[in-house]
Amino acid sequence: MAKKKSALNRFFSRCAIAMMKSTSGWKQSSRTRVANWLAAVAWHVIPKRRKVTLRNLELCFPDWPAEKREEIAKGVFRNLLRAAIDHSVLIKGTREEVQNYVKFEGKEEFLKLTQEHPVIVVTPHFVGLDQGGIGINTFYRGCSLYQPQSNPLWDKVFYDARKRFSDPVLIPKSNSAMKEVIRAIRSGLSFYYLPDMDHGKRNSIFVPFFGVPAATLPMVSKLAKLTKAKVIWGIAETTPDGYTMHLSAPLENFPTDDAEADTLRITQELEKFILKHPDQYLWSHRRFKTRPDGEPSVYENL
Repeated sequence: MAKKKSALNRFFSRCAIAMMKSTSGWKQSSRTRVANWLAAVAWHVIPKRRKVTLRNLELCFPDWPAEKREEIAKGVFRNLLRAAIDHSVLIKGTREEVQNYVKFEGKEEFLKLTQEHPVIVVTPHFVGLDQGGIGINTFYRGCSLYQPQSNPLWDKVFYDARKRFSDPVLIPKSNSAMKEVIRAIRSGLSFYYLPDMDHGKRNSIFVPFFGVPAATLPMVSKLAKLTKAKVIWGIAETTPDGYTMHLSAPLENFPTDDAEADTLRITQELEKFILKHPDQYLWSHRRFKTRPDGEPSVYENL
């Protein structure tokens, strides 16, 4: 039975990958229409993710009407499915096609900064983060952490897409990964870092995220201090015709000697970006899975 289930998973994965790749030459409006249809289906057939998304929005925006939270949640599903389908351009498009598809704001300033300093690009979980990361690879070689996918077929697709241009250094997540990251930054590579996931209590601190205590690694502050790197934001925005990656100027007075205060600052600035496009943020993951001692799960019975 297990072998049969595995064979079926491989078959459906191959079909899904082939269908996704086939959209590379489509107009964006066509891919968006398909994504919207799939999102409407997913809203009903993936209740676990729907409930987590709605729960996160309820925790972070309790003053919003339930109708508004549901509208945003459905927008998250649409943007997630669109970003997934849009990988076809990243996988099959030429360097020039990807550069036309993923625009950059602050590119020249970023390149100048990398010639003078190590750089950490703080890139939160907006749905277009892969588009931004692969877009950067078309004109600059950097490094990032890589979480292997549980499905080996999808893992190869995403891994190969990230390695297509400039052969960036992808460091598998492990207990020793940060040592490799520090060596890479010190060697002159910029680091593409995702700061806003729940990695459990070990090495995390609790900082408020829209007023809710969230287990957060104070890694941006610590890495910047260890490597003397400049820290910038990389915010991936989904646009009607593609994506725009907003690369900021270096954060001023960062890092300080207070890693917790630095982490709170990063979180508060992230909140401002999210409020601009709340339906483009990855609310579908369990950001509040780890709770402070004595507090119950916020996802119980979902």
